[in-house]
Amino acid sequence: MIFSMTGFAEKTYESKSLSVKITIRTLNHRFFDWNYRGYPIKDMEQQIRTACQKKIKRGRIDVTFEIHFVDPSKWDIQINEGLLSDILISLDDVSARISKNVSFKVENLFSLPHVFELKKKDFTQGEARFLLRCFETTLEDLVRNRLREGRELKKELQSHIRNIGQVLPKINKLAKKQPLHIQERLKERLIALGNEVALSEDKLLEEAALIAQRYDLREEIERLKCHLSYFRELLATKEGEPLGRKMDFVIQEMYRETNTINSKSQDIAITQECMRLKSELESLRQQIQNIE
Repeated sequence: MIFSMTGFAEKTYESKSLSVKITIRTLNHRFFDWNYRGYPIKDMEQQIRTACQKKIKRGRIDVTFEIHFVDPSKWDIQINEGLLSDILISLDDVSARISKNVSFKVENLFSLPHVFELKKKDFTQGEARFLLRCFETTLEDLVRNRLREGRELKKELQSHIRNIGQVLPKINKLAKKQPLHIQERLKERLIALGNEVALSEDKLLEEAALIAQRYDLREEIERLKCHLSYFRELLATKEGEPLGRKMDFVIQEMYRETNTINSKSQDIAITQECMRLKSELESLRQQIQNIE
């Protein structure tokens, strides 16, 4: 089953005591990269991280909680009365000295350092369960989006795999003709040398056979076919295990075999088909960078 690593989900929920907007955004990453922003949820962050890891194995995960409390009893207000009293007395002294009333508005009280502190009381068990359920619901939306995009990626991958499957038989057919092609080239070189080199027909065939063996492409072609078959198996996997890294490894192996075929090729037609293979493999490599 193919999952994209990019996804987005955002939902808003309300209870009797609070409302919360949860945003989850995922991007490409080699590992599970967790990033939480928003209202501090303390120990709850580990709970939602654990819930997320059960559904998402790889990628950058950005999670934001925007929480607003409806019930005023959930807030704990602390005022440093001693410090505030000293400040007010000092203001009275200043007013008396300059013969002018010095005052400030009530809202300025909140900006005075160490005078006023507004704290949210710890989440109740019910609120914690509510927030966790809300996150899991949003996470399910995200997973569906990643799966939907994964299906589109799978179509792209299948298209490139079909193209590779069409190129391989052409290379195989051309590779069978390569020994004869090598023999003809060897004859041409001998003719060009004239009387300087004289070889019997048997010796010529022996030399051509040795060269052909050195540039034999059968093993590389067979390994390439095996890699292609395994890639198709990965595409057909029904389980939800991450496949991106496995696919990336297979593509590297296919690149290696293609490069070897290209280096051993004695036929420009084979070289051209290898260029087509590399083009398809590069497209595959780019696509699988977004697969979990």
